Amino acid sequence: MRDVLGTVREWYASGERFALATVIDTFRSAPRQPGATMAVSADGVVVGSVSGGCVEGDVYAVAQEVIRSGVAVVRRYGISDDDVFAVGLTCGGVLDVLVEPVDRASFAEFGAVAEAAGSGRPVAVATVVTAGERLGRRLVIGQSNVGSLGDPGLDSAVVDDALGMLGSGSTGIRSYGVHGECERTDLAVFVQALAPPQRMVVFGAIDFAAAVARVGKFLGYHVTVCDARGVFATRARFPEADEVVVDWPHRYLARVLDTIDNRTALCVLTHDPKFDVPLLELALRTDAGYIGAMGSRRAHEDRVVRLRAAGVTEAELARMSSPTGLDLGARTPEETAISIAAEIIASRSAASARPLSTTTGRIHGATRPGAAPRTTPSGMPAAALSGTSAR
Repeated sequence: MRDVLGTVREWYASGERFALATVIDTFRSAPRQPGATMAVSADGVVVGSVSGGCVEGDVYAVAQEVIRSGVAVVRRYGISDDDVFAVGLTCGGVLDVLVEPVDRASFAEFGAVAEAAGSGRPVAVATVVTAGERLGRRLVIGQSNVGSLGDPGLDSAVVDDALGMLGSGSTGIRSYGVHGECERTDLAVFVQALAPPQRMVVFGAIDFAAAVARVGKFLGYHVTVCDARGVFATRARFPEADEVVVDWPHRYLARVLDTIDNRTALCVLTHDPKFDVPLLELALRTDAGYIGAMGSRRAHEDRVVRLRAAGVTEAELARMSSPTGLDLGARTPEETAISIAAEIIASRSAASARPLSTTTGRIHGATRPGAAPRTTPSGMPAAALSGTSAR
């Protein structure tokens, strides 16, 4: 949604109806995750993507029909074993796509969603995706809640779940009874959590930091560069960063502790004990999801000795990735930035970080342990696909 927000806000402001296609669930090696969005205007302009090219043509056709009819639909796409020309995913995955009409009459809450997301405030959109009279009904959860899914009990249950999902930055389907009962599967509700961008804080205004900041922005992070030396920490040297802060690193981190969560990456590139030891002493006691420190093996050993002397425990030290980055043979600032970014991604996903050619099994991870047999949003078993196969 954030990728297409600027364009669709203009479409919405014009008053013309457009279609919004959103991936609401995926199985096996689907190319995009829930929340991936493609929008189609009344005159055929397309922004965004739901599959990276596999099914966009059919989604485009469905979107045009939705614009004409004003009625939301859910489509499932998988690989077809019977017809090589059928619309599907050659990767063997399956994805469900909600295609819904958006204009001031059909989605009056969209303005509030766009305004909150555009200003960086957390907001979630809950949409009924089970076939029936409630299909497409929405509830927007933010500073104030707008809309309804058709039942006060259901609204209350979804609000509770959506607030938790906003806290973790997760998006996906939740199942309820018609009045919001838990452990029921009468209704499927897709909750798209538009949490503020993940934070990356890069400490040390060096050439490697400039490359890390560029890669961080490319990955969608809100990037801050911090250094105590004002002559180096300048906007001219770090044009891609969202913020450039002149302050002692540990003092700055202490000021922003309430913004550091498990979605935050802290990249300590100072490799100078007077900066990184007090910084890491504090950083290793935060909830940051990734804490990496640059330096040679010798610098790392010295750093560990100093941190132990400062009272940092072994469990806290184990959270530090030092030397930072994956072993890619990186030497230049740009190569090193890719190495660090790769380790951040691997740590976030708990992946092996091995070449895919040396691994087996599903590329995008297995179905959740203990999950019930997959069904379509209408309740149809996953194997009973119209024109596709879930195998």
